[in-house]
Amino acid sequence: MAPWHMSPTMRLPRPVLAAILVFLASPCFAESSTAISVNNPPAQRNSLVDMLALMSGHCKTLKVAGRPFACKTVAFAHDDKGRVNFAVAVDDPSDENHVVSFSGENGKRADDNSYELPIDRMLLNSKSRPRVDGLPVPAEQTSRGVCRQTGNFAARKVNDVTCSATDNEGRTYELLFVSDGKPVSVRRIRQSSHSIQDPFK
Repeated sequence: MAPWHMSPTMRLPRPVLAAILVFLASPCFAESSTAISVNNPPAQRNSLVDMLALMSGHCKTLKVAGRPFACKTVAFAHDDKGRVNFAVAVDDPSDENHVVSFSGENGKRADDNSYELPIDRMLLNSKSRPRVDGLPVPAEQTSRGVCRQTGNFAARKVNDVTCSATDNEGRTYELLFVSDGKPVSVRRIRQSSHSIQDPFK
């Protein structure tokens, strides 16, 4: 059985899954991407992903810097400093390493069926990024926006994820992901701090 307990339809090609994991776990460089120029925020504290949740469904809307794309999968990642990423593997025929993430802190669960995350940066990955262990590392772009996730998290059921953000260069990013009804596959990699809210508890 796969470690994320994924159904056969959720199995990701190894390069896609590896790119998402490195994307979420690696430090960011201050170099520019050729696809989207970046204006990086100050370097952040090193952190480690402590929980990864893969969601089964499809993107009704995905726009990266205003350009429409399809997506391969969407993942919710939580790190041990409390930062959350909604990472999207972009279905981009010209770039198998195209991954974008809506990233923020201080997410709140208003009730059992809703979670809201303020977005303060976009993480941008592509084949043109600098590499660590052979995989590209994302650039950070200061942004403002919000992601909203609905569904009963304790039951590992997600209905949808909507995100909207604008970076400090005026570029817009949008996501509307709709679940196909299959349970969310949650992998807890290490123990989270008790002071950090976990929407899947």
